[in-house]
Amino acid sequence: MIRVGIIGATGYAGGELVRILANHKDAKIVWYGSRSYIDQRYSQVYQNMFRIVEDVCRDDNLQELAAQADVIFTATPQGFLAGLLTEEILQKVKVVDLSADYRIKDVKVYEKWYGIEHKSPQFIPEAVYGLCEINRGQITEKTRLVANPGCYTTCSILTAYPMVKEGLIDVSTLIVDAKSGTSGAGRGAKLPNLFCEVNENMKAYGVASHRHTPEIEEQLGYAGDCQVTINFTPHLVPMNRGILATEYASLKRKADGSLPTCEEIRAAYEKYYAGEKFVRVLEPGVCPETKWVEGSNYVDVNFVVDERTGRIIMMGALDNLVKGAAGQAVQNMNLMFGLPEDEGLELVPCFP
Repeated sequence: MIRVGIIGATGYAGGELVRILANHKDAKIVWYGSRSYIDQRYSQVYQNMFRIVEDVCRDDNLQELAAQADVIFTATPQGFLAGLLTEEILQKVKVVDLSADYRIKDVKVYEKWYGIEHKSPQFIPEAVYGLCEINRGQITEKTRLVANPGCYTTCSILTAYPMVKEGLIDVSTLIVDAKSGTSGAGRGAKLPNLFCEVNENMKAYGVASHRHTPEIEEQLGYAGDCQVTINFTPHLVPMNRGILATEYASLKRKADGSLPTCEEIRAAYEKYYAGEKFVRVLEPGVCPETKWVEGSNYVDVNFVVDERTGRIIMMGALDNLVKGAAGQAVQNMNLMFGLPEDEGLELVPCFP
């Protein structure tokens, strides 16, 4: 059995890790780390785990945990892992970090967008960006550190990836408009996330400044082998879970002046996703919806070509706590230990 430690086990992403790993046949959680609930039974924090998890919450002592686990998930704020990670820890245990500490390869870009000093930039080069559908070949049993992508970024990147990779769009025109449920902001008490602030309301935030922007740009830049600069605007909507990304870009015209056909575009999506279990390219005319992926590790994608404007509208939907966080982290763990990638992730979307 893989011995698993979770730091941040009582946050939303950490709680989802516990739910998923409870049904993982090759993993056992040995450490439920939480600063806020030390010595309390985990099932007192999350009553849905009553008679399922009897363990008590422990602290976030990474050094002590590294001696007891085979893999550590850090579902923690930015800066936590970067401030504690050492070579000694990585020699003992594999780490899947759900924060942004090792996602961005240029440390100056990280420090600019996140507004904090990176305490361990020496580990950035070896960290693998854990978007399995794109970087699977880099995530092996030799991998020590995986930077688990964010929810907005996973949805935004996978939605546009085939188009960028095949050079079918003008990336300088790419606009990403995304909506998120309130769990994306975490479990901490924050005034903007109170029921009366969110219910019957919808708002944009982080306009032209959201910190997931450089992550999307960097990964799509690798895909297209080019510089990518996007407009990214996130919105908060009154639902618990889900990300819906709607992306717009101008199609590149072919030598004869014509636009790529819908068949050619669909062939590009199928080229990269036909063999992917967790990315579902929907049938023509069907738009992704958050309710059809809720509680699952699936990403639904599709597109519409607007011949009148010469643009493509690309759409993607996922559950921000599963494929956008915990489910993807378990995918990465499976690859790091040579297990079937979908182990523990046979999660059928729940409805209603």
